[in-house]
Amino acid sequence: MSHIGKCNRTFPQPDTLPYHLLALTAISGEFPADQLKRLRGSDYYKESVITALKKDGYLRTYYRDKLRGYRLGVKAKATLLSESPDLFTFYLTGETDTNRLKSEVNRRLRLHRIAQAYVTMENAGAAVFRNEKPDIFSSEGSPVGEIEAPAFYNSREIKEVGIDFTKIRSSRSVGALLAPAGIFVTYNCGPGLMKWRYKSELRMKTLMWTVLCQQRLASQFRPEDVSGLVLGDGMEPAYQMLTSNGGKRHDCFMLDGCYDHFFYVTNDRKGDILLRLLCDTEKKEELHRILSLDLTERRANWRIENDAIDKNGDPVLFAYSCDMPRIARYNTALELQGKNGTLICFDYQQNVLERYCGSRIRFQTIGFDKFERRFFP
Repeated sequence: MSHIGKCNRTFPQPDTLPYHLLALTAISGEFPADQLKRLRGSDYYKESVITALKKDGYLRTYYRDKLRGYRLGVKAKATLLSESPDLFTFYLTGETDTNRLKSEVNRRLRLHRIAQAYVTMENAGAAVFRNEKPDIFSSEGSPVGEIEAPAFYNSREIKEVGIDFTKIRSSRSVGALLAPAGIFVTYNCGPGLMKWRYKSELRMKTLMWTVLCQQRLASQFRPEDVSGLVLGDGMEPAYQMLTSNGGKRHDCFMLDGCYDHFFYVTNDRKGDILLRLLCDTEKKEELHRILSLDLTERRANWRIENDAIDKNGDPVLFAYSCDMPRIARYNTALELQGKNGTLICFDYQQNVLERYCGSRIRFQTIGFDKFERRFFP
């Protein structure tokens, strides 16, 4: 959806920011107020949009338990259902969490986490609205055999596939990002460690294997194409995850081997760009080519994970994707083998990764701003 346009006293038109905000609120149930700054447009304009929508009764503020969000007004809900039933009936009818809004903080936080994921996905170029992506998880089967562009499906959309979902009901996943580069089962931890049940998340991954890799998109994906993706507020949660032992009750996230690859992406502009990169195989290959200059080819089947070898014969890891299990394996292997190595990451990731990694690892950084100007101008 384009976001250009002005507020007026009639119902906002598609391809305007006011309409886009109402649409995001509709599919989110409650849109977190602190995510408004991540939408396109000046702060002044966005505030004027909020003011106008509230004045016209299309949007209302809901504040409780120190959590502020926006909910649809009655007129906006009725208009969206009347004008675009194919798009909004799924969210605004029946006993769904996005229709029957609750006041309990845990339920609202869940809605906020999913809404935050929508913003990150959209900013990264992934489709989130049902009219912009193929209905891969339809109970009648997928209308396409391959994914041509990134698309995000929330956890409820995935359940449309019709399989008995009682075994994955406790999964913390907020959905799945499907892209030509792979399948990313998506989580959003917010500012800290999330709850985690290994068996539930393993079942979620197995579901992706079965439904997508063996059935609906079998010509495009293999089981090894399924990875984990966790969104978080800033880099600090990545450190907590890398060092977590599961907590006293062993019910918090830890690197337990559920996913061989589990990428950490921040819920901000840097994370938006990193997610774009993860979904773009050509740009990743170009970045690897640049990083490999003055290095020799990687050593395959070595006990130490590596992407290249430096002039001293030490392994080099390209860790800009913040693949947490891979970083952990690299760090542990260097300690066990008594070897030194070099880890290459973005500058904003360095502080956290330096705190986690042992003294045997040297750091080289990619300037994020310079990278963005070159790869995503």
